[in-house]
Amino acid sequence: MKKVLAIILGGGAGTRLYPLTKLRAKPAVPLAGKYRLIDIPVSNCINSEIYKIYVLTQFNSASLNRHLTRTYSFSGFSEGFVEVLAAQQTPENPNWFQGTADAVRQYMWLFQEWKATEYLILSGDHLYRMDYAQFIDRHRETNADITISVLPMDDKRASDFGLMKMDNTGRIVDFSEKPKGDALKLMQVDTTHLGLTPEQAQLNPYIASMGIYVFKAEVLLDLLKQYPEQTDFGKEIIPPAAATHNIQAFLFDGYWEDIGTIEAFYDANLALTQQPQPAFSFYDDNAPIYTRGRSLPPTKMQNCTVTDAMIGDGCILKNCQIHHSVLGIRTRIDAGCTIQDTLIMGADFYQPVHERQADLDRGTIPVGIGENTTIRRAIIDKNARIGRDVQIINKDHVEEAQREELGFHIRSGIVVTLKNAILPDGMVI
Repeated sequence: MKKVLAIILGGGAGTRLYPLTKLRAKPAVPLAGKYRLIDIPVSNCINSEIYKIYVLTQFNSASLNRHLTRTYSFSGFSEGFVEVLAAQQTPENPNWFQGTADAVRQYMWLFQEWKATEYLILSGDHLYRMDYAQFIDRHRETNADITISVLPMDDKRASDFGLMKMDNTGRIVDFSEKPKGDALKLMQVDTTHLGLTPEQAQLNPYIASMGIYVFKAEVLLDLLKQYPEQTDFGKEIIPPAAATHNIQAFLFDGYWEDIGTIEAFYDANLALTQQPQPAFSFYDDNAPIYTRGRSLPPTKMQNCTVTDAMIGDGCILKNCQIHHSVLGIRTRIDAGCTIQDTLIMGADFYQPVHERQADLDRGTIPVGIGENTTIRRAIIDKNARIGRDVQIINKDHVEEAQREELGFHIRSGIVVTLKNAILPDGMVI
């Protein structure tokens, strides 16, 4: 694995995750109470003994850069690193990143300095645990030019993915990006070749790309030169390469979820509270997910009722009810509150007691959730100041709304507050 260079694509403006991406890059979005999205692929790399890791991004990269610098510091006795490469304008190329392939193309001069034999291309908005060493071993065993990690897929979700057809040897012979209608039916394959039982194959007649690739170093360089105007791997680079290159499929049979939309992100976070065992678990000693160590105190709960919840470090909860929710670090909830089906991201700092009291005396709102507030089916971004007797319940069952001036959006029926939002006493959403 010392010869592998990992490249994590941070994505563009993150419009599908807006407003969580208003003030931060998509990979820096908080996850599961204490992590960030970028911790997933970086931890998978470290657990796979891949220690040369670049993260490509072009929007709001300051908090991402700060998180990676504080979290991932390898010893001076290895060549390991995790570095952010932000889009930059040069005399040769005055444009920002135009797509996944274009982002890699613009920094190819830097990647080549490491003389890697393979480039591992990853996405920054997926939730999964994977041993990339097995993936790369399969790539080497089949002498593949490109290997794509794939999932068996059912009829319902197939049209949302890049789909493939392959021959009996596992070589991919056809590739179609998000086909619809008759074009979708043409992409059905016999997935028993991948080791599925006939029953499983009948339920999952498609092979979907996970957007995770391994390239031979020289093949990636040649393809980027061969298609200088093409900007995206899945749509424009890999499909024509199937006719001329040995492209292999690697079956991934674990949990994987694209959490690049508000609804998928919300569902994946709340699924972590499932009993007895969620589909994805952070409780795995053999393949831990790493994040920044903050040295926070334990969470303090005073006369609270908590069911089916995950609660981060350093929270202060008073006489409240928490059900089927995820609470991030330093979350503060006052007496009489009810929190249900909600993701609260917490806070970046503690507000001193005297400062909180001064806010209350002035009639301003301190950081946290005020007394007798009810929140259901919502995402509360960091540092929110939510007053007393607030109702965040989407009372009119609105599916989509943009209320930036009031401090919130509604996406797929989920109320999402902005980072640093202030919601006054008695407000009803």
